Amino acid sequence: MITSAFSNFLVAHGLEAAGFVTTAVGIWLTTRRSLLCWPVILAADVLYLVVFYQARLLSDAMLQVFFIAFTLYGWWNWWRDVQDEGEVRVAPLPMRNLFIALLAGAIGSVALGAATTRMGAALPYLDAALASYSLVASWWEARRHTANWWAWIVIDVVYVGEYWYKKLWLTGVLYGLLVVLAVIGLRAWMRAQRAHQTAACTTFSSGSPAI
Repeated sequence: MITSAFSNFLVAHGLEAAGFVTTAVGIWLTTRRSLLCWPVILAADVLYLVVFYQARLLSDAMLQVFFIAFTLYGWWNWWRDVQDEGEVRVAPLPMRNLFIALLAGAIGSVALGAATTRMGAALPYLDAALASYSLVASWWEARRHTANWWAWIVIDVVYVGEYWYKKLWLTGVLYGLLVVLAVIGLRAWMRAQRAHQTAACTTFSSGSPAI
């Protein structure tokens, strides 16, 4: 009985299950700052493009198209900065860029919400806001800014409620897991940033001329 129910679930939610696995693995690799995260995330983007379109979450479906573009850019940008150990350096986020990104997210929320309302989308403005700020978080991730994890924590918490409301149970569980991974990623990237700053200070001090 249990085996039959599980088989039926996989038949009905096979793409969602595949997206669950690839997304979780991809984000875990991102917390490790591994270049391998990008091909895995690319697969997840494509899978969830189909899942969200079928659920009529049109903002999320369109979001995956942008995610694919950002994933390819992030892959290239990280590859340029990869270190010998296979990890990349964390980059600081200038305050000016922070405000510009948050403003762009707000403008995108309104514009996308208005567009998808006319298309008959479910939860158009909530979905649009989440999609818009997900692009902000993805851009920060591609640019190697630790702030991406703060954004993902907030976004993913709200996504959990949305997906449970839309009865995308497995995806709701996934985003609960992504909240945990985002916290892990935040702590790991902050440690890496502090270590890089310490190493830079040490190098500067040792290279300074004696007085």
